[in-house]
Amino acid sequence: MASATQMQSEQYARLKEVIEEKKKIRNPLIEILRSAQEIFGYLPVEVQEFIAQELDIPANKIYGVVTFYNFFSMTPRGKYTLNVCMGTACFVKGAPHLVQMLSNQLGIQMGETTQDGLFTMSAVRCVGACSLAPVFVIGEDTYGRIDSKDKIAEIVQRYH
Repeated sequence: MASATQMQSEQYARLKEVIEEKKKIRNPLIEILRSAQEIFGYLPVEVQEFIAQELDIPANKIYGVVTFYNFFSMTPRGKYTLNVCMGTACFVKGAPHLVQMLSNQLGIQMGETTQDGLFTMSAVRCVGACSLAPVFVIGEDTYGRIDSKDKIAEIVQRYH
């Protein structure tokens, strides 16, 4: 088993390869950040500074991009991202109650990750499944018309 230091070294080596490859395209920053997030699971300041150094651009420019787009995260994310739809149809049909039930089940608030690192809960504007409102999505799986904590417990258990 690789040590944490060795693993981190391998992650930075991989990122350096990505940067060299993507440097050639026009405006490569978003693509490099997306790849960096895949490699590290999130974008800590150290990774942002590494990218800034490799691209020879100010670190605050990297920070500005990372904090502007909500698909970038500066904190570790769970194995599964649980996206709760907060679009109009879902909101009217009970998304706030769904969020409360999910919070109670997982022991986290919106934007947080469970202690076991399994789930991160986030809000999205619309997942395009309005007929199933209220809806949440885990990976490729969409769950709708959830109206009880028992159903939520059953769904969450599938991912353990």
